[in-house]
Amino acid sequence: MIIAIDGHSSCGKSTIAKGIAQSLNFVYIDTGAMYRAVTLYAMRHDCVSNQEKLAKIINDIHIHFEINPHTKAQQTFLNGENVEDKIRALEVANLVSEVSKIAFVRKKMVALQQSYAVHGNIVMDGRDIGTVVFPNADFKFFVTASAQVRAQRRYDELQAKGEHVNFDEVLQNIEQRDFIDSTRSESPLRQAEDAVLVDTSNMTREEQLTWILHYIAQHKK
Repeated sequence: MIIAIDGHSSCGKSTIAKGIAQSLNFVYIDTGAMYRAVTLYAMRHDCVSNQEKLAKIINDIHIHFEINPHTKAQQTFLNGENVEDKIRALEVANLVSEVSKIAFVRKKMVALQQSYAVHGNIVMDGRDIGTVVFPNADFKFFVTASAQVRAQRRYDELQAKGEHVNFDEVLQNIEQRDFIDSTRSESPLRQAEDAVLVDTSNMTREEQLTWILHYIAQHKK
């Protein structure tokens, strides 16, 4: 079974997807982390705005996930380096939409994402999972929330990690990413026609997970 979770940034997609995977004993794939890892690599090689240079080194990028044996949390590895914390920084968030809209970047990531399907039952979250990566997914959910709510959640998350950011800066980043993700020519963010809309603005994390798991149980073939 393949479960696709799409939606806007900072709306709780990853939390929901992780919860589903844990509850159903499925494999979880964080596609956002993959694009953030590519962005980090491009930043380190000074080619975020130089597609020609990035195209020459794109095949040098190798991404995989490992489960931390102590925390049981999934961690992202870039060419053997654990970059989980680095890719969550605001400077990466500010650039990830620019990098992820590049056609050859998406082509490489989509191919890698589709390869995970051979492992069996998976939950994958992103922006084009139900429309491009797995258009025939067994379940598709499109998760959203108001920009203000999403910015507050992201702000609280960054503050908890000790990052010094201001709310307006985070909100601007959210709104900018929404615009870039939904207007890009390559795999734009949109709700698949057969995806179930889930607005999490007034839902706790527990309520979000409970609602979706109930829906899956009720509609499973």
